[in-house]
Amino acid sequence: MKTFLTILITAALAATGTWFALKKTESTSSSAATGERKALYYQSAMHPWIKSDKPGRCTICGMELTPVYEGEKGFDETGGGSVVALTQNQIQVLHVQTVEAKTQPLVRTLRVSGTIDDNQMRHRVLSTYIDGRIDKLHVNFVGSEVAEGQPLAEFYSPSLLQAEREYRQLGGELKRNTGLRLRQMGLTQTQIDLIDQKPADSLTSQILAPISGTVVAQSIYEGQYVATGQQLFEIADFSTMWFMFRAYEQDMPWIKPGLSVKVTTPSLPDKSFTGKITFIDPNFDEATRSTKVRVELANPLVNGRRELLHRLYADGMVELEAPAVLTVPRSAVIETGPQAVVYIDQSGGAYEQAVLKTGRRGDTDIEVLSGLKEGDAVVTNGNLLIDGQAEMNRAFMSQPETQMPVSAQTGLNEEQKKSIADFIKVADAMAAGLGKDDLAAFNKASEPAMDVTGAMVKLLRPAVEKLDDLDKARHFHGFDDLKSARAAFHKFTVAATAALEPLRKAGQTPDFQIYECGMVNEAIPGVPKKARWIQTSGRAMANPFFGAEMSECGEEIKP
Repeated sequence: MKTFLTILITAALAATGTWFALKKTESTSSSAATGERKALYYQSAMHPWIKSDKPGRCTICGMELTPVYEGEKGFDETGGGSVVALTQNQIQVLHVQTVEAKTQPLVRTLRVSGTIDDNQMRHRVLSTYIDGRIDKLHVNFVGSEVAEGQPLAEFYSPSLLQAEREYRQLGGELKRNTGLRLRQMGLTQTQIDLIDQKPADSLTSQILAPISGTVVAQSIYEGQYVATGQQLFEIADFSTMWFMFRAYEQDMPWIKPGLSVKVTTPSLPDKSFTGKITFIDPNFDEATRSTKVRVELANPLVNGRRELLHRLYADGMVELEAPAVLTVPRSAVIETGPQAVVYIDQSGGAYEQAVLKTGRRGDTDIEVLSGLKEGDAVVTNGNLLIDGQAEMNRAFMSQPETQMPVSAQTGLNEEQKKSIADFIKVADAMAAGLGKDDLAAFNKASEPAMDVTGAMVKLLRPAVEKLDDLDKARHFHGFDDLKSARAAFHKFTVAATAALEPLRKAGQTPDFQIYECGMVNEAIPGVPKKARWIQTSGRAMANPFFGAEMSECGEEIKP
């Protein structure tokens, strides 16, 4: 009985298995016959980074998603390499944050330093009109505060005494002529009017202060004989002081007369002074590319003395004003190359690169002249990592181009190679002079620079590129200080290394080294951080931008 049941169950299972096998074969045959394809995913044609594993609509534009089948590539979701698509997990890991571009006043505080000087329009030098002798000094030390008309000294002069006596005795036209002569001898009109009341036995006349102020120089002593034109006193009015600081070219779009400046000085650490910009010197210094700016500060007497002293060092904060402009945070802008770029949140995890034209820079924001519109959400945190991914996308998409070797492009002859060797000697000598802080050596080494560089540029054109900047920077006419010499040499050497480095890699030049310093902007304000210079193999590295201060700052750039 058990054997019969076993046979019956086995037969039933076999029948069922046979039915399933036939059904699967039929289904497979039917699918192959109809040519049905399997959809891998569904993608938005307008916003390719929007994908789904089932049919639906784009979460951005509402268009129906397009199926992408096996064997198909789908839509390009990188936007030609300028769009980076991230998942929600990636966004959270990178801590991506965005801020909307908006129109608002651009705020910037410009920190400057300078010196406190006196008002040059209220500065007087007292000199003698005629020969004589100083009988007595009423003010006999530098720093004295004097009032306008206050006696400074008693002055004896025979010719002045004789003119005063004649003035007393004469009348009418002769008296007026004598009074004019007394004016020419240095007396004020008030003193002349009081001559008739002056004691007849008085032998001296008083030298009076022409303005109220502080005596800053005294060149005479009691009993000293003085000649015509000799300096006696120098008086400066310290009631209004000038804070003088330097402004650079990049500061000029902000600075204008009337702006408020808050000034502090180490001599009064607990107090600040506020004044306004009254004058901007239109003459720029060629070496530093800066000009002087004047701020007037009130300096009243406090407990008998002036708070702001003459020629003090001081710091200032200029309260800059700007109208409402389109801005983005400074942290959103990436300037790793020649362009300034931001990444705009396109929603759905996509971030598109946008190239900006930027304007003025505030403390926290940058003015946007073009490339964005108000309301665009730009990435402020995580943008550097997104930019790195965008670079990788472009690298994978672009096929490497076969480039002709530099040596084949140029085909330099012996005359061209000799001109390069002559140029390298000059460039090395100039760098060596600056590396030793030897201005005379640099000026001497730069004398042939214009002719040698011009000859090389002429011979290398048009075979070699990047020669225009070098041709413009080859003019040297001697410098009075190392600062201006280094600024001129910087333009020269940057252009030189850019032109010669490709030739060096191609073996077209004599043996020489190229060094790079990453702190050049600290030695030469307003230039990029990195700069390179040329040296020959016959001497140790010596940084021409810093000289002896940091002679070993740099590293060799291998071919």
